[in-house]
Amino acid sequence: MTVAFRPRPSVVRRDSGLYAYERALARRGLAPIAGVDEAGRGACAGPLVVAAVILRKQVPGLGDSKLLSPVVRERLYEQIMRVSHVGIVVIPPGEIDAKGLHKCNVAGMRRAVAQLPCDPEYILTDGFPVPGLPAPSLAVWKGDQVAACVAAASIVAKVTRDRIMVALDERYPHYGFAEHKGYVTPGHRLALETHGPCPDHRYSFVTVARGMGENELGAGVA
Repeated sequence: MTVAFRPRPSVVRRDSGLYAYERALARRGLAPIAGVDEAGRGACAGPLVVAAVILRKQVPGLGDSKLLSPVVRERLYEQIMRVSHVGIVVIPPGEIDAKGLHKCNVAGMRRAVAQLPCDPEYILTDGFPVPGLPAPSLAVWKGDQVAACVAAASIVAKVTRDRIMVALDERYPHYGFAEHKGYVTPGHRLALETHGPCPDHRYSFVTVARGMGENELGAGVA
């Protein structure tokens, strides 16, 4: 009688360090490993940006992009771009309104992985499972805090999106995009009530719909 050999599953403690997932997967022969994350999911203006990252070297100081200062994020972004394979997808507000946020998010993760110049053997996603990826994958709760490649993807996505929002602030100065990056704040809500939404707001979002007056577009329209 032949008994199939099954390797013991790897157990990764959440306090084992930021590279623990990558090390455990690499020991199983599953490398390279891609991390995928997005920025802008909760904003009511601006794009959703999704990034996929394969780290070719360790990057000191990696962490959840939301917990890092803008200066540190920019520095880490430059380091990540130098030592990684990266795929970036920018999904505009109109597409989010037409297709729905979660559908765009999932499709954006697939597209970001497809942009990578080499095929990953395993993929770590932040928070929720993504069907249709080209390799085995695992959804990691708070992945940007416990997996280096996901943290790197989080930084790339956030810095990319922040730069877009700063550029939009120059085009539509009424809304304060450079400060709040399109998220709902009292000042942003007041600007919507005063000027109405601009073309880069997400019209399917309740906060934006409430800010619409008689004109379909606000003062941001040239």
